[in-house]
Amino acid sequence: MQIESKLPHVSTTIFTVMSQLAQQFNAINLGQGFPDFMMDKGLIDLAENAMKSGHNQYTHTNGLPALRNILAEKVEYLYNNTINPETQITITPGGTYAIYTALTAILHPGDEVIVFEPAYDSYTPNIILNGAKPIFIALQYPNYTIPWNEVANKINAKTRAIIINSPHNPTGAVLSNDDIQSLSKLVANTSIIIISDEVYEHLIFDDIPHQSLLRYPELFERSFIIFSFGKTYHCTGWKLGYCIAAKNLMEEFRKVHQFNCFSCDTPKQYALATYLAQKDKYVQLGNEIQEKRDYFRNLMQQTKFVCLPSHGSYFECYSYAAISHKTDVDFAVELAEKVGVVAIPVSAFYHNKTDKKVLRFCFAKKETTLLEAANRLKHL
Repeated sequence: MQIESKLPHVSTTIFTVMSQLAQQFNAINLGQGFPDFMMDKGLIDLAENAMKSGHNQYTHTNGLPALRNILAEKVEYLYNNTINPETQITITPGGTYAIYTALTAILHPGDEVIVFEPAYDSYTPNIILNGAKPIFIALQYPNYTIPWNEVANKINAKTRAIIINSPHNPTGAVLSNDDIQSLSKLVANTSIIIISDEVYEHLIFDDIPHQSLLRYPELFERSFIIFSFGKTYHCTGWKLGYCIAAKNLMEEFRKVHQFNCFSCDTPKQYALATYLAQKDKYVQLGNEIQEKRDYFRNLMQQTKFVCLPSHGSYFECYSYAAISHKTDVDFAVELAEKVGVVAIPVSAFYHNKTDKKVLRFCFAKKETTLLEAANRLKHL
């Protein structure tokens, strides 16, 4: 039986390809963004206790009330924004799901969505699946900043949404207050919706404040803001996140949500509802992960790779232009096969495969893992 593909140009992702190479050649996998160290045993115990206590059936479609309540308290504590947990927070099976649901709730055929590249790989397929058109704007290399004049030129009557991502995957760039003010001016007096991907909310470094759209009432009213428990608590396999939005936007989000996953993992929601009371676990997270970034960065100074500084996320990008003239895909494959280290070619995050001779490395790993990877790389 033949079907007409909705994504005819999509094949196996580079992340799957590189992970397969890591297994094939027993390479150190600094490609995909997940830790190789244990999450907090205390959170594991809470989830186990919830299961043993019988919390194993469906919970509320919008999320366990206790979890939504404590998330509302967290938002007020961090961003001085009073959120109604009944009408403005929905628990989701991961951040990627929440992004897809938000886009599905608002997009119609012919709509346009501004996407900044390099971009997290789910954005463009999500837009296309909903019959809309991605409008690509390249971030300015090498600092990966947004060219706001170009954004202004691309906005038109068809522009339905703009996707922003800070801290940014894959580059680790972070939006500033000036960026937020530029965004605010551009969307004022329009019907443009903002999808704000903030899954690395707490993985931000160098004493830079996270410019969540929850801080800005005029932007919050037109935004879906996406978060991830997996990234915050080093449990990416739990696939739990949440979306916060104004009441009218969340009503549309929930219409899609209730007919897709309906509800999320119950015992883990009970665990998180208790665990979130420990504010230090997320307040100190940036400093803890920055130590890993700094450790890996210092190790990489012994190599010929040139750092493109990250200020957030699990990732830092490095130029290999001084090492090879090969394409970034070919060079990444060579690293896996001959050196035994897997990284992600940044061209994979562009629709037209823009190649700046840059690789993305994940530093959310044990020090022994990072040390061994750097020792292999310094012989290039």
